[in-house]
Amino acid sequence: MNEAPFARAGRQNGPMTTPLQESPAAIAATLLPLSPDYAPTPLLDLPRLAARLGVAQVLAKDEGRRMGRSFKSLGGTYAGLRALSRWAGMEIPALIAERPAGLPPLICASDGNHGLAVAAAARFAGGPARVYLHHRVPESRAQRIAALGAEIVWITGTYDDTVDAAAMAARRGEGLLIADTALEPEDPVVNDVMAGYGVIAHEARAQAEAAGHPAPTHLVIHSGVGGLAAAMAAGVADWLAAPAAIIVADPAEAPSVDAALKEGRPVRVQGALETAAEMLACGEASGPALAVLMAHGAKAVLVPEAAFEAAPQALLDAGGPASTPSGTAGLAGALHLAAQGALPPEARLLLVISEAALPTLSPNK
Repeated sequence: MNEAPFARAGRQNGPMTTPLQESPAAIAATLLPLSPDYAPTPLLDLPRLAARLGVAQVLAKDEGRRMGRSFKSLGGTYAGLRALSRWAGMEIPALIAERPAGLPPLICASDGNHGLAVAAAARFAGGPARVYLHHRVPESRAQRIAALGAEIVWITGTYDDTVDAAAMAARRGEGLLIADTALEPEDPVVNDVMAGYGVIAHEARAQAEAAGHPAPTHLVIHSGVGGLAAAMAAGVADWLAAPAAIIVADPAEAPSVDAALKEGRPVRVQGALETAAEMLACGEASGPALAVLMAHGAKAVLVPEAAFEAAPQALLDAGGPASTPSGTAGLAGALHLAAQGALPPEARLLLVISEAALPTLSPNK
């Protein structure tokens, strides 16, 4: 098959003009017709967790209820559909309704959830997807992606090696790259991904205000490449009450955001990058995310493995949902901060439970 046309920005009728960034409400309205699982997720008030942490309140957004059982479905699916709509020269609803022939493959690197979201975008539009995974990704996550019809390409190395491989495939004209990380701060696809994540902050604000909760004082959010942290920071920065702390929980074994904040630019962390929070096993932060985090004065905290391992049970003990060390990474950061005496008793925390627990998460061999 001749895949060269996939490198172009548009079809014979010309590329669609890239519109201004859509609002979170508009993005939510685009996604909801695709599945009821794009409906707003619960904002949980967890007083037992607040008592354990020694703070006034803990609010947690339960993204395990979202499509794909992860927050990633907001960003990867939206960005994938938007890229295809630009290529096809039609709006997303028309793209999904018409499912035009000859759509280019959507290409991405993933630790699991982003690949699932991009594969869903391709399936909604009737096109193919190719997802690059490294061999520490659990087989169960790969099977979920393949079940949506995506081709899986296994890469020896780390998550960052899969990012490089996917980018090279896109540069060869094999498809449209739907990355959730890039070095360039203005990368349009990565900014689309983060815009999708912005729906979480938009919902959380509305839900907290409707319930009569005071504004949080601290956002404690997990790292990875930094996309979710940046989207949440941008979405709540003007809402947080003093001291309006934005804290990124970074694994001490894979401190991508901490390293980038210290250097003022993305830098690739060396080493095995092995952490119980496997979705955060990234060696290089995203340039677009870093720019947002720096603009909002975010700080990173290095979290030990023991806190990641303890966080899922701590959430369950407090009446929260079943999740994973990755999904409860923000809570792990809060547990670590509380153990260090770094959270004042009047603090009100906002967390994101970023994924639901899934069965049989054994590493792929």
